[in-house]
Amino acid sequence: MGAIEEVYEDLDTDVEFEEFEAAVEDKVEQMGGLADEETAAMLIAHELRDEEADTIADIEPGMNEVKFLGKVTAIGEVRTFERDDEEADEGRVCNVDVADASGSVRVALWDDMAAAAEGELEVGQVLRVMGRPKEGYSGLEVSADKVEPDEDAEVDVQVLDTYRVEDLTLGASDVDLVGQVLDTDSIRTFDRDDGSEGRVANLTVGDETGRVRVTLWDDKADLADEFEPGEVVEVGDGYVRERDGDLELHVGDRGTVERVDEDVEYVPETTDIADLEIGETVDIGGGVIETDPVRTFDRDDGSEGQVRNVRIRDETGEIRVALWGDKADREIDLADRVVFTDVEIQDGWQDDLEASANWRSTVSVLDGESDAAAGAASGASGSRTEGSGDAADPDASETGLGAFAEDGQKAAAEAVAGETTGDDGGGATGGAAAATTEPSTEDVEFTGTVVQTGDPVVLDDGQQTRTVETDASLRLGEEVTVRGPERDGTIDADDVF
Repeated sequence: MGAIEEVYEDLDTDVEFEEFEAAVEDKVEQMGGLADEETAAMLIAHELRDEEADTIADIEPGMNEVKFLGKVTAIGEVRTFERDDEEADEGRVCNVDVADASGSVRVALWDDMAAAAEGELEVGQVLRVMGRPKEGYSGLEVSADKVEPDEDAEVDVQVLDTYRVEDLTLGASDVDLVGQVLDTDSIRTFDRDDGSEGRVANLTVGDETGRVRVTLWDDKADLADEFEPGEVVEVGDGYVRERDGDLELHVGDRGTVERVDEDVEYVPETTDIADLEIGETVDIGGGVIETDPVRTFDRDDGSEGQVRNVRIRDETGEIRVALWGDKADREIDLADRVVFTDVEIQDGWQDDLEASANWRSTVSVLDGESDAAAGAASGASGSRTEGSGDAADPDASETGLGAFAEDGQKAAAEAVAGETTGDDGGGATGGAAAATTEPSTEDVEFTGTVVQTGDPVVLDDGQQTRTVETDASLRLGEEVTVRGPERDGTIDADDVF
């Protein structure tokens, strides 16, 4: 056995011996006699080992020619293009998506391979692919040099016509997904490297298996203004990318987002407020017991930002939620039932925990707003007290997160209605409920720290945030007591001391 055969025998490769031997001879010639056949064979073997990709997830842009196994999940149309050489024949290309258990990648087939793909390839076939990875328009793709069907190989990948959120994998393309719109963001612009302006916007959609952020690029960004939370849409021809450790579904030139007449249920798994800890990123839900006006501030770069605080309560406790940017403009009223996703738990005023809803978060106001307000008013009137066992509705103790389902209005109303603790109605929820009934003209007294100056002044005592109308000159961080009649949730302070 010669040196070439010995090296080949130790090599675990699909390359035929004749092809390996030819490559060795070429290597010897390229090196001008500086390497003998054994050395050249070892160099070729090393290159082949570098080319092997155990899984699709191992493929990275910039790698030398790689080989891998994958199942065909989608076959694109054959497209033609003009080459730089005007005398050359017209070029053809066909994009084929292949996947294994680790992920998915787009494979570009050129010219004769593209023509063959149109008539010979089928979704579900297993292919052996050899090609060069690169960063394409829609992410990683492999420009194929050689593609062969492998009838004996098995790849454990389910080919889907329509995806659910839990089915999404990094690199998947031609994704069709139906989901309920949970939140929308405004259109943002950015400068590309070539000096042109790009546009991007986001939707968040959910189904019974989870939720995903949908990123809309350029002309597709306008779609974000066409949908409202609660509507059901179908995302077509999307592709999956990763951002900050989370999968996102992207929509480019070929993608679509359309309103559809389907029922999709999304029920978030929220964390009880009493169980929250600083540093967590969680989903929370509850009834709104206090709302503050939107406040603006100047950022370090000179731009203007905005924030709005609301306080929510569930069966275990209450917490202030800071809504930043566009989320501050969301219509949230007293006694609404809301769910906030991906909020960061931080240390707030007076060692009180605070939830921060930033660009990643979603804000969902559940259906049944008027019922919820009525329930809050009913709770404030003392129709139900904690531990009394005399609740008007035996189901009123449920969390109400099923309000995303068909019985959502009832659940939301009952959850807010059951918020009042004690017989005196003096808790924070009682204050929220009172705001939904006839304005009170009785004097109230409130002591808190000034967290906003101007008109109006906002005070916080670590449990509640109250809006105050006063001509007094107050400083941020100052602790004061105000006394005066309360109308529509605002204290008209006659005395400040």
